[in-house]
Amino acid sequence: MDVQNLYDRLPIALQHAVCCAKGASLERQRFGRGFRSALTAAEARSFATVDDAVAYRDARLRTFVRHCARSVPYYRRWFRENGIDPGDVRTLSDLSALPVLTKATVQRNAADFQSGDVPRRQLVAVHTSGTTGAGLRFSTTRAAVSEQYAIWWRYRGWHGLRRGTWCGHFGGRSVVPLVQQRPPFWRYDLAGRRVLFSGYHMRDEHLPLYVEEMRRRKLPWLHGYPSNLATLAAYIVDNGVDLPDCVRWITVGGENLLAQQAEAIQRAFGVRPIQHYGLAEAVANVSVCERGALHIDEDFAAVELLPLSDGTGYRIVGTNFSNPATPLLRYDTGDVATLDGAACDCGRPGRVVAYVDGRREDYVELANGALVGRMDHAFKDLTRIREAQIRQRRRGRLAVHVVRGDGYGDADEQELRRQMAMRLGGDTVVDIRYADRLPRGPSGKLRFVVSEIPEAKIDA
Repeated sequence: MDVQNLYDRLPIALQHAVCCAKGASLERQRFGRGFRSALTAAEARSFATVDDAVAYRDARLRTFVRHCARSVPYYRRWFRENGIDPGDVRTLSDLSALPVLTKATVQRNAADFQSGDVPRRQLVAVHTSGTTGAGLRFSTTRAAVSEQYAIWWRYRGWHGLRRGTWCGHFGGRSVVPLVQQRPPFWRYDLAGRRVLFSGYHMRDEHLPLYVEEMRRRKLPWLHGYPSNLATLAAYIVDNGVDLPDCVRWITVGGENLLAQQAEAIQRAFGVRPIQHYGLAEAVANVSVCERGALHIDEDFAAVELLPLSDGTGYRIVGTNFSNPATPLLRYDTGDVATLDGAACDCGRPGRVVAYVDGRREDYVELANGALVGRMDHAFKDLTRIREAQIRQRRRGRLAVHVVRGDGYGDADEQELRRQMAMRLGGDTVVDIRYADRLPRGPSGKLRFVVSEIPEAKIDA
């Protein structure tokens, strides 16, 4: 029996206890020794001049490239075979001498991307799926985790949000068993001061209970996927629900924040959602200032914007110089940005982008009518899937189109079925179909969930 199945069988009181224990572990990992100094240093760089910000970024880049060439088998071999001196990579523009790195390459050569210089005791395991639905496992360090969360809390601090604020969290974790049809549809993380609301039970008959719990707890901060928060907002607006004036901040991440979602959320809560772009691979980060402008965090990663051939935007390619354990030079995020022609007058030095086209996917509609957003959690550990796309034509049935990677076999298909059943329940039929490649949009991006059901479309 795996961990999730064991958790699902526990009494609700013990599930609360497990969430609290996991929350305490995450608090230690993210905000332990090193976080406070990392946050102080990051805040001190908030209003650096453009020249100082570029100099800081390029100095870290130079050190990082030398580290890669010395201690990482993949890069040590690449620099030697191509006759390039790592010392010649001194600035962001010099990175063009290196090839763009894909997730598929990292998947195939995972061991070769591990640095031999980082002691095992410093390592932290990470797994992610990303835009294409392909799972990726890699290592980072405790210091890198602290720096990433320092950057995230720096931008939250710009908006007056402080650590320790109670949060209603609307993410993709399966914190409430799918078979449970009675409240509570949330679990508590007391260490992290979070109420973890289930994203898999957000049906109209259950949403009044969500609202009542928010009202009872007087939650000042909501955070989660835009798709989940927009579902809640639509219910509140459509039913004229009266909320107390307690919500002061709404932050979103993990998906694109669409204009209609932002409008619905603001109408429901009277608060404009604050968006953010970041990746587990830590190769790029974009934060919103008080003026609403999206600034690239130049001090966190070396971010290149490579023009698309059709002139519609720029590919986001990044170098994660905060993570010495699994260095990624010129990693293709699969995401696209458009630039903002106007400079922001907030005084922060990062380049300003108008929009980031990362996750933009439809909902999956379950047999019981519930709409579920952000399905990537089902794919995080499926590292032998190269790409995947979910397509749905009718309620309660969907197809998962898979491009198989090296070593993919029957056990991987069974694990995929298990992960989907864990999130969608036994009443939703899942067909698995295989393909050599999956269709892209005009910008070259793969849309992860595509629905033909009108009410499940993200634009509806």
